[in-house]
Amino acid sequence: MGLSGMTGFGRAEGALGDWSWAVEARSVNGRNLEVRFRGPPGFDGLDRATREGSQARFQRGQLTVGVQAKRAEGAGAVRINVEQLERYLQAGGPYVATGMAAPPRLDGLLALRGVIEAQDGVETPEEVAAIEAAMTASLGQALDALAVARREEGQALLGVLEGLTNRIADLTASAEALAAGQPAAIKERFQRRMAELAGEGAFEERVVQEAAALAVKADVREEIDRLAGHVAAARALLAGEGAVGRRLDFLTQEFMREANTLCSKSALGALTSVGLDLKATIEQFREQVQNVE
Repeated sequence: MGLSGMTGFGRAEGALGDWSWAVEARSVNGRNLEVRFRGPPGFDGLDRATREGSQARFQRGQLTVGVQAKRAEGAGAVRINVEQLERYLQAGGPYVATGMAAPPRLDGLLALRGVIEAQDGVETPEEVAAIEAAMTASLGQALDALAVARREEGQALLGVLEGLTNRIADLTASAEALAAGQPAAIKERFQRRMAELAGEGAFEERVVQEAAALAVKADVREEIDRLAGHVAAARALLAGEGAVGRRLDFLTQEFMREANTLCSKSALGALTSVGLDLKATIEQFREQVQNVE
């Protein structure tokens, strides 16, 4: 399946009998899976179907799913309210009998308020179940379309994240090469400082001992080894299946921890510069990971 993003849109339409509907499903980034549903009254099973369908397809993201449904105009039954019609006839009868009014015509009677009643059609439970099942199928289609859109976003993110991972690997290699010069630089710096303080009386053996102790404290080999290990882990996650966003997020924190320590231990301007580039690249990596499911 590959990498999946968390932003996308899916739509599906359907119709059955007098009913027609459209389903729209949208999603944006979210730490967990949150589903919001809005649908037509009378089809209570759609909410549950939406949540179950979302949980089966997605693990993270804020989803908004809506179903807009309508019946065809004129689909409802029409009846004549005989009781209301008789009231009108009874009320107007004396006026007709005395010649004060002409006998009423049928079209005039039917135009009177309350004589014609339009009734919404009432489906049987079986018909409601069939319509709801058809709407549920459209829900599944919309969610499938959303999943496709999220996978397309994931493929775009994959190229970006792979490029940033390669950049982190290159910077780690540069840091490793520069770190090899740290002991000599520390010794030279300490020797110069001792000469400033003690003049020619500074003992070479003492300089070597103190410089060695400082070099141990400034050793960044562990940090470089961990960064290399994190690069391998990131590549494995990007090449794997399923939702890896959370694990990539945790890995980003580990990346940054090692880069911070490398900078704090650096005794060389060039190594510090590489460390800062590392931190900037890791931050870009983190921003992109926030879009991964």
